[in-house]
Amino acid sequence: MHNGFFTPVMPLNIVDKIFSSCDDAAPALIAGDVTMTYGELRHRVDEAAQMLGVHTQKRIGLLCPNGIHHVVWSLAVLRCGGVLVPVAGELSVPERDSLVKTTGIDAVLCAGGKDWHATVSHTRDLPLQSMPATFLSRLGSLSAELPFDEARLIALNPALIRFSSGTTGKRKGVVLSHETLFARVKACNQMLGIGPGDRVIWTLPMAHHFAVSIVLYLLHGATTVLEDSHLGADVYKTLQEKQGTVLYGSPFHYALLAGYAEGKPVPSLRLAVSTAAALSAQTATDFHQRYGVPLSQGMGIIEVGLPLLNRDKPVEKPESVGRPQPGFEVKLVNKEGAAVAQGEVGELHLRGPGWFDAYLSPWTPREEMLMDGWFATGDLARLDDEQDIYLVGRTKSVINVGGMKCFPEEVEQILSQHPAVKEARVIAMPNATFGSVPAAEIVPVDAASPPRAAELMGWCRKELSGYKVPMRFTLVEHLPKTPSGKLLRS
Repeated sequence: MHNGFFTPVMPLNIVDKIFSSCDDAAPALIAGDVTMTYGELRHRVDEAAQMLGVHTQKRIGLLCPNGIHHVVWSLAVLRCGGVLVPVAGELSVPERDSLVKTTGIDAVLCAGGKDWHATVSHTRDLPLQSMPATFLSRLGSLSAELPFDEARLIALNPALIRFSSGTTGKRKGVVLSHETLFARVKACNQMLGIGPGDRVIWTLPMAHHFAVSIVLYLLHGATTVLEDSHLGADVYKTLQEKQGTVLYGSPFHYALLAGYAEGKPVPSLRLAVSTAAALSAQTATDFHQRYGVPLSQGMGIIEVGLPLLNRDKPVEKPESVGRPQPGFEVKLVNKEGAAVAQGEVGELHLRGPGWFDAYLSPWTPREEMLMDGWFATGDLARLDDEQDIYLVGRTKSVINVGGMKCFPEEVEQILSQHPAVKEARVIAMPNATFGSVPAAEIVPVDAASPPRAAELMGWCRKELSGYKVPMRFTLVEHLPKTPSGKLLRS
């Protein structure tokens, strides 16, 4: 109360939090030869927000490639009260239209040379120095009826709506409020320990990872070094020249780095985190041997954040996602909801801070998804005798072979280790005797000289139980993927 009146409590804004405690002179972003300090970033974000105008609670799509401009425009949308809806560059025009209809996007911001390629009624150029953008409104494909209650969405103080790339291909917009985002990046940093002295080498697509990872680095005063190339030689050069302290990437990036013959230990590197897909023991071992830093596998999920991270035993147990970060809890349950015995496989349930606020379509508040505070991830996992967690598959991808469970991910991992196999996907094939059996789709390394089915079958038999060995092998040119690069499962 002030002078006899209640002082209104302003809603939290994550961008205000970032700039309230930063060192203006410290480097915030580095891209090639360009360095932008926190003070310069603040000024540029304020400039961009003024150009956008006041868009309180308006949903604004951002179509922009990786780069400093992506960070600036994302923060500008949040700064002026808008709700950020990242639009992945790989989406087709029909997929973009679907995104617009599902989220009820009010406008789209195109930057970095990106075009919307759809009918719009109004465009406005935003001539921000060195990073101009186009503001598109009155989208022709916008549905008149929203698939959610807009008032309930606005009441959350939403910061972000992101569409998860679940392996079933069914998407629900995940809503994160400013308060949730703030709580999440604080909670997820407990094991990472990122601070002002860190230089994080960034290689992942911002449209999928910006809201948690980049925001986390900025909120804790670190420097984010943006690397466009995925080549091992280029990432290594950037790591070495920019004296990177943290690598945050996918197994794909680490495999390329491990295979870079000229790569040597970089004294500044203190932490390497692998996420986005399952990490193989071979990649982890090869990277550790070459660079002297163990790979810590983490489990990231848009609804939760980064609840699990293997910091204790990354060398001894490279395929484990470790244990919960402080404040998070884990339990494994069967279909009836009862705890499974030690070593048995169960569905992974999590509880902790920074949970998502709602699914957008169909509208489902967090409270309706949680059971006594627990979130069912849909991931199948097991605990070893030291309570370290191993992910073994998804509840919806399990193949039931005559009552025995076969996890496609396990078989795919074995197949992918064959020297003639580039990629593999294992699916269920109907079978009159067993109900279903595994079948494999194979992308060969050399299409002119693909591996024979008998050879692949023998390879699998050396490592797997008989019922897990695929009964059919089909050669394909490519495998369907989600926007974030995960295998698409029907």
